[in-house]
Amino acid sequence: MSSRGQQPLFILSENNERTKGQAAQDSNIRAGKAVANAVRTTLGPKGMDKMLVGSSGDVTITNDGATILNTMDIEHPAAQMIVEVSQTQEVEVGDGTTTAAVLAGELLSEAEELLDSDLHPTVIVEGYHEAARLAQEAIDEGVLDIDLDDDILEAVAESSMTGKGTGDVNADVLARHVVGAVRQVAGDRIEREDIRIHTQTGAATSATELVDGVVLSEEPANANMPRSVENGSVAILEAELDVRTSEANAEYNISSVDQLNDAVEAEDSELRRYAETLTEAGVDVLFCTKDIDDRVAGYLADAGILAFENVSSEKSTALAKATGAKHLGTLSDLEASDLGSVDSVSIESYGDEEAAFVEGGTDSNYVTLFVRGSTDHVIDELERALNDAIDVVIAALDKGGVVAGAGGTEVAISAYVRDHAASVEGRKQLAIEAFATAVDALPRTLAENTGMDAIDALVDLRGRHDSEGIAGIVSTGRSGEIGDPVEAGIIDPAAVKREAVKSATEAATMILRIDDVITLE
Repeated sequence: MSSRGQQPLFILSENNERTKGQAAQDSNIRAGKAVANAVRTTLGPKGMDKMLVGSSGDVTITNDGATILNTMDIEHPAAQMIVEVSQTQEVEVGDGTTTAAVLAGELLSEAEELLDSDLHPTVIVEGYHEAARLAQEAIDEGVLDIDLDDDILEAVAESSMTGKGTGDVNADVLARHVVGAVRQVAGDRIEREDIRIHTQTGAATSATELVDGVVLSEEPANANMPRSVENGSVAILEAELDVRTSEANAEYNISSVDQLNDAVEAEDSELRRYAETLTEAGVDVLFCTKDIDDRVAGYLADAGILAFENVSSEKSTALAKATGAKHLGTLSDLEASDLGSVDSVSIESYGDEEAAFVEGGTDSNYVTLFVRGSTDHVIDELERALNDAIDVVIAALDKGGVVAGAGGTEVAISAYVRDHAASVEGRKQLAIEAFATAVDALPRTLAENTGMDAIDALVDLRGRHDSEGIAGIVSTGRSGEIGDPVEAGIIDPAAVKREAVKSATEAATMILRIDDVITLE
């Protein structure tokens, strides 16, 4: 046996910081809970908004969980994991971001108490995963056996939008537009990108309309072009309509006025040919992704062609799908088969701004929600709400039906998990029961935000669920009451609940498994 004393071995740089064991777990859990608490008050139809003020003074007013967390400058790595939960929820199903973040925070909060009781993190993780599996079973059992007709889908859309700046008065109107948009693009598979949103300030939300086609903010390339076209042929060009330039670095010496006039005439003739080519091909409307020379625009106007320049690639793709036109790299090989068609193109003025409505193309299953609002802040929140509503309607149709909203599904999950926890042996049962308690926090938070007593509401919810099989917090005026959310038309996609449970559990268990945080310099 060696008699030499054991000296500490340092394998990290002196500039690195290290937090180990309980201190690391406590720090991570506190950070996760702090993020969840930041969005807790926004949950539900009576949730409050957050005002986010950027360093440059730009203001965002919203109660959308993903927007709030993405805008906040969060540095703690564990807190960033909760932000990623909301991002995943947004990408996968488009809604339920606040629910997922709050659930992740509650799972961490319950785990904190279990750790204080000397329950090993691995046991908690195993229990949480088992509870999450039971929660998915409860969601599957709660899927409503009903036809997803327009009334049900409108209820899904309205439930998603309520409390998100749409206004209770207009939510039903907007929900009809959302369902109409999804129905119009629905085929063998719903393509989300076939539904666009175009915003325009200056009118009430009720002025929002569904447009069968594409709406552009671009103005005509020339003021003398027609303001409307009926039953027109459409060309989409991805090239400049300008004088061609040589790739060679050459100089031309002009020694007389006649030579200058000849050069100008040759240039003008080239530009005029663009308009002649389009006219001969029967083009009525041109969308160009690049510049159109002013002289070309003038010749196009003389020919009665309505043209738009610098159309973005995203919009040109939408126009191609809506009209059936092909993208052209040059006009030299333009053929009739390259053209698309529209029922109408019209230019409408909104104060100092204009919008072009391209409606009724060859491929008419492309739609735009033309959204109106009184201010930029209202418009921004409306756009977020409508995007969520579109996503949840698609999720309801494509990803497994609908379940009761208003906390009804969460109450059912909690009861189901608790019932099955008794059959699990060992300490893991404590983690499963803690999971159920964490899920209870969602209807409890809904009750708080609705102005009800949270404890009394949770007790009543459990009792109503046990006796009638379904119960939720139905908002009535400035408060709420315990009722049947399905009868009240509060319905959510099952996919939103499934994803919230999945992503929140994964984030919480990942954080709990960390016992060593090393900050590298």
